[in-house]
Amino acid sequence: MGAIVGGIILFVLGAIVRFALEVDLPGVDGGMLGTILMVAGAVLFLVGLLLALRSRRTVVNTQSAPGRTVSERRDPPVDP
Repeated sequence: MGAIVGGIILFVLGAIVRFALEVDLPGVDGGMLGTILMVAGAVLFLVGLLLALRSRRTVVNTQSAPGRTVSERRDPPVDP
């Protein structure tokens, strides 16, 4: 969940730098800096989202015997 929040924060900071501030540092273009932060935030958000969705897979085990079927649904263990 931290990567998702971090991505949103980076994107918002990049948008502020790009559209609301005038950065006047030698050798640094404020618009480009804002764009880089927004792209980095979007990538971090997507990576966090993919990791969150990947960890929520459900494992289904089905066992059949004559006249009886048992299905078990459970979440896999979380890797540290």
